[in-house]
Amino acid sequence: MSAHYYLACDVGFESGRVVLGTLNKGQLALEEIHRFDTPTLPGRDPVHWDLPALERELFIGIAKAAQLNLPISGLSANSGGIDFVLLDRHDRPLQSPCRNHDGAKASDAARLLQKLGSAAIYAETGIPLLPLHTLFRLEAEHENNPAVFQKAERFLPIADYLNTRFSGVAACEESLASATQLYNPRTHAWSPKMLAALDLPGSILPRLVPSGTVFGPVVEELRRLPQLVNTRVVATCSHETAAAIAAVPARAEQRWAYLHSDSWAQFGVELPAPILSSQAREDDFTNEVGLGGSIRFLKSSVGLWILEECRRSWRAVGQSYTCAELNQMARDLGPTDTHIFPSDPRFMEPGDMTEKIAAYCRETDQAVPHTPAEYVRIVLESLALAHAQTLAKLEALTGQEIEVLHIIGRGSRNELLNQLVADTTGLPVVTGPADAAAIGNILVQALALWHVKSPDHLRGIVASSFPTQVLKPGPGFDKTVRDHFAQLSMAAALV
Repeated sequence: MSAHYYLACDVGFESGRVVLGTLNKGQLALEEIHRFDTPTLPGRDPVHWDLPALERELFIGIAKAAQLNLPISGLSANSGGIDFVLLDRHDRPLQSPCRNHDGAKASDAARLLQKLGSAAIYAETGIPLLPLHTLFRLEAEHENNPAVFQKAERFLPIADYLNTRFSGVAACEESLASATQLYNPRTHAWSPKMLAALDLPGSILPRLVPSGTVFGPVVEELRRLPQLVNTRVVATCSHETAAAIAAVPARAEQRWAYLHSDSWAQFGVELPAPILSSQAREDDFTNEVGLGGSIRFLKSSVGLWILEECRRSWRAVGQSYTCAELNQMARDLGPTDTHIFPSDPRFMEPGDMTEKIAAYCRETDQAVPHTPAEYVRIVLESLALAHAQTLAKLEALTGQEIEVLHIIGRGSRNELLNQLVADTTGLPVVTGPADAAAIGNILVQALALWHVKSPDHLRGIVASSFPTQVLKPGPGFDKTVRDHFAQLSMAAALV
């Protein structure tokens, strides 16, 4: 069987890249072709995407890949699930979209909550309430920029917009659509109820397509490159988390859960249908769509962001540490009696994270850390304890007893955190791959183009192509530590 080649355009909050995937004899290999800082417009508060610059960077990466003189079979973009573009009748952006967390305000959510109420919104969309979600951002745009909405002919999430630029076909892939709170996971369609609440015409929403839909050939600008003459643009799992979960190297016969570990953490399972109970809503579980129309039933929480912000605080005072150095110091230090509740709102916002942790410890009558090793140990133990809580809630809501936990994403390289997760959950933990979003993007392209037989075949390719590590649970945390952490989380819930 001859080799097949694919390009994944992976666009993140901080950086973007073009990755070449080579599928040969049942093995996948990745090569990063082009990486860049995600372009934003200078002097804008809140921060806005610079879409023309983003497109230029991606086209530069695609051109670099073409210089390798390989026949590219597929091309696709993936991004986060919040940001969007409003387009005119010629599919041109009407303005630069606001970037993710930066434009979120509680008042934007308040207007819709008055109309519908949180229970009704969750029952319709299966998504918990956060002001940064697309639904509330769209409401704010409608309220604050009515002139733009009068001209708007189409709404597209970022990755779908990029796939439109690659193919000339405007559509919204389901995994991204399901994260907007404009989508009903029971009907697998746009929600007329949410459109009515926003007072938006249904025509503004594009047609929906399932994961793995082939849009067709690339646009003429790209067809000028000989290596892209036969390239097809594919809407893979356009939501980066959905793409990552598609690449979990799990075995079908096991009852498994996943932890997509990065700046944010998504802990969940794949289900055939959504869970829309009041308890699921109270526990902040999300119902989003994954490969094959499956439901990604998951809880999102802050993850390695806390440590990233600690490192930023230390660099500001001239102390630079690698992640490996910090983890080794925390490992040498050993267990701590001090913990934080990672989902406390203060830890989800930028700022001097070390001072926020110190203030939290003072407020909860705990020992205040002084060294980087102490901070890192506190954060990693606290994240692991929070993940154990999520597992317990997940098993209660689904009625499933999980047998193995797969940790994917950048955090799968953090062996100390992953061992602590194994210890607190009591589950064997399989770590890797770290590059799951790009892998999922590429292999769903291969599935759509009939180069991969099935989702199970896809996961088998991941398992045989990328190294994983199995971490067995150790002694775990004693009851005193668990009870103390439970008290911290209950106190946070009452605030």
